[in-house]
Order: sequence, then structure tokens, then C-alpha cells
Amino acid sequence: MTAALPALHEQLRQDGFAFAAAGTMRDLLDAASLPDWQDFAASWNDLAPDAYLASTGRHRRRRHAVFSADAQGVHREAHQPHYQSKTYNTLQGDIERWFEPIVADGPTLRRILDFCHRFFGALAPQVVRWHLEVHQFRIEARAEEAGEPTPEGVHRDGVDYVLVLLIDRANIESGTTTIHDADGHLLGSFTLTHPFDTALVDDARVFHGVTAVTPVDPSQPAHRDVLVVTLRAAARRST
Repeated sequence: MTAALPALHEQLRQDGFAFAAAGTMRDLLDAASLPDWQDFAASWNDLAPDAYLASTGRHRRRRHAVFSADAQGVHREAHQPHYQSKTYNTLQGDIERWFEPIVADGPTLRRILDFCHRFFGALAPQVVRWHLEVHQFRIEARAEEAGEPTPEGVHRDGVDYVLVLLIDRANIESGTTTIHDADGHLLGSFTLTHPFDTALVDDARVFHGVTAVTPVDPSQPAHRDVLVVTLRAAARRST
């Protein structure tokens, strides 16, 4: 952890969100020492289509895994469905969605999850156990169809905190993250452009969305790859 931590914590406390540029996140993750980053990033080439988005979702591919975190560290849980109520996801809410499990469970993923546990845990010291869900997303853009990173629109995920870390973007433009208050007013915006650029979101306080991505060269493949980690309190200290 670096001197950037206090500023990021303060921004989250004050604004409900923060943008951590790639250089900052690389330092926070000690990325230079990660032995499997290239293989980790390459695993986005092996994601299955998101079958739950029907005709609007053929541009999205993903994998999913569930972890828990406590004083002993981060632990992978048995594979299970992803579930959101319609309160938070009007398109695919109130159903159990099963996705192919994440297989790239090596040092890079573990260091990112450890960072999430420590970083967000410091903001909520009363939480003794966290439920983490991890999503690999690839959003594809085509000449005839823009890619929709958040087809449900501006939303909350129904958790406590969210990390969105850019893995790769190829031949796309736009994909701007927007942050809003409960009344829909824009609080801020930024674009994840470089690998390791990261959005940190207090999901209980703000709403977020991402604008559609379109290909720069319509004749070539175009995609946006991100890792999303959500954290929800599973157990709190008794008072």
C-alpha cells in the first residue's frame, strides 16, 4: 500500500467514488512482481457469451466466481449463481444466473482480492466477514452494434462496494464511467483507458453506469475487458 491510500479513502468517504489511475493501482498492487499478469489478461479470450441478455446481450462475455474474506484472508467458495433483485437490475433481476466459473485464479486475482479486502475493509471496520463476487467481462463492439457495458443503465449493484479494474481495451472509443446521485444528477465521470485504471465505488451511496462503446475501425474486432469485484457485508461485530 502506498501514500495514495489516504487520498483514495478520503475521496470515497467524501464523494462516494474514486478513480485510481493505472500508475497508482500498479503501485498499490505491486504489479511489477505479478508473475501471471499476461496469462491473467489473456484469459479474457476464453469467456462464454452472456446468454441471459437475449437479443440485446450477444456483445457481452463473462465468467464468475464467489469468494469470502475474513481475518484469515480470502477464500474461494463453491461455484454458485449470481443473483440480483429487480430493485437493482430491471433487465435480469429476480433470477439465478449461472455463468462459467473463473479459471484464472492465480497470484494476480488473489492480490486484487486481497487489496479489495484491505482497502474497503478499512472503510468498514465493523464488518468481520465479506461476501465477494468476481466477474470477468468482455464487451464487444461491432460496426452495426455498439457494445453496452451496463445494458441496465445507470444503476446500483445492491452491495456495499465495487471495484472495476480495466484489463484491456482494443479498437474502441467511449466507455465513459458516470457517477450519479439518487436523483440522477451527474456527480463525476472518467474513462478507464489504460490497463489497471480503476473505479472504486461506494454502492450504497451512488449510482454508476458506463456509456456504450463503438469500434474505431469498424472492420476490426473491438472490445473492452474489465474485472469487477463486488463486496457485501456477510457478518458484522456484535455491539
